[in-house]
Amino acid sequence: MAGKAPIQAPDDLSGAYRAVWRWHFYAGVFVMPVLMLLALTGGLYLFKDEIDAALYRDMIRVPAVQAQAAPTTWVAAAQAAGGGRVANLVMPARAGQAVRLRVDRPDGVQKTVFVDPHTGRVTGVIPAGGVMELVKKTHSLTLLGRPFNILVEIVAGWTIILFVTGLYLWWPRGRAVATVSLRTTDARRRPFWRDLHALAGFYVGGVVLFLAVTGMPWSAFWGDTVMDAVKSSGLGRPPAPVAGAWQRAEHHDQPIGAGWAMDGMVMTHDHAGHGALDRVLKAADDAGLARPYAVNIPAAGGTAYTITTQARRVQDTRSLYIDAASGRLLADLGYDRFGVGAKAIEWGVYTHQGTQFGQVNRIIMLLGCIGVWLLAISGLVMWWKRRPPNLSRLRLGAPPAPPGPRVRAAVLGIVLPLALLYPLTGLSLIFAVLLDRAVRPTIRRRPAVS
Repeated sequence: MAGKAPIQAPDDLSGAYRAVWRWHFYAGVFVMPVLMLLALTGGLYLFKDEIDAALYRDMIRVPAVQAQAAPTTWVAAAQAAGGGRVANLVMPARAGQAVRLRVDRPDGVQKTVFVDPHTGRVTGVIPAGGVMELVKKTHSLTLLGRPFNILVEIVAGWTIILFVTGLYLWWPRGRAVATVSLRTTDARRRPFWRDLHALAGFYVGGVVLFLAVTGMPWSAFWGDTVMDAVKSSGLGRPPAPVAGAWQRAEHHDQPIGAGWAMDGMVMTHDHAGHGALDRVLKAADDAGLARPYAVNIPAAGGTAYTITTQARRVQDTRSLYIDAASGRLLADLGYDRFGVGAKAIEWGVYTHQGTQFGQVNRIIMLLGCIGVWLLAISGLVMWWKRRPPNLSRLRLGAPPAPPGPRVRAAVLGIVLPLALLYPLTGLSLIFAVLLDRAVRPTIRRRPAVS
């Protein structure tokens, strides 16, 4: 594949090739800026623990002693420091680490308060989740409001189009595009950047495709639709021990760390009580729940406490539902209790986050994030080298659209299945086609350069 055949003249390129090239170009224009942002924030989030440890080291580290203050002391200290109600806390993995408590203030602001579990002393207060929560919200675009999460779904769909069309363009047809190694050449020539672009797509394109597909379950429209389908088919979360016990939580009661299948769900219980945090922690420890784990303290009456281990592998996930009034374990849900649909999606989420297969997993995901930037930069350089002389006349340098129903059928054969699978991508595709038809007559055609 690395060998080069004589380069075809522009007029010798097939209509199907030109059409696919044109959509590959527009897909890149539409999604690359957002995709670069997602790759940057996703790459940072892969190192969440290390970044947190570096930024909040003095708040996290506490003297490791055997004595421990009462959990009610932690809550009282956090509420005084944060100015609100404690909604959840994370029990640390080691004795030399502080407990993290999230405080919800009456004005809607949330704070994370670090408390020494041995003394009850507050060691620091930061915005809820700190810098990495900001990175996470930027990655999902929920920082701008949940409706913007729809854009992530559209970008993910167009990323798949980018991958499929790029693979089509790379595939060897006796032309100089199918390359698997970078040859020494003059970097000022576009073939160098074309080969670099093709190589980046060849080696990391599969990772980028995997990231796009496995990121979909958390999207606003497609994710909710799939969750409803998985749940209704019996392939999702297990049934509650009591009929109707699963309930959608209010915003302030939504448990953290519950995973995709149980996202936003709590268990109601007729006799559930509150205020016995020490009893809940004892029940979790007695059940052998691995630390670190998160304890979600509901404000609504008749709701059980939700305790979730912060596992790094999906098969180690586990959630306990405990009645705080009695300390009774109401439900113990592990990965083996979920349906095949939820298992598959949860596995994809953990792998997406770079934790499922250890350090190798994280490195591969990081290479995918770096590859996105390499693809974007090399693509921009290629465009700059073949840009039209007058950009102000709506001439972006896109390959011309070849006529013919067979050509359109070839393109539809690539993008139509994706549009059906991801409806928001399909709607954006229709918009792009209409926009292309509206703008095309105003643009003076020029021969494409290979």
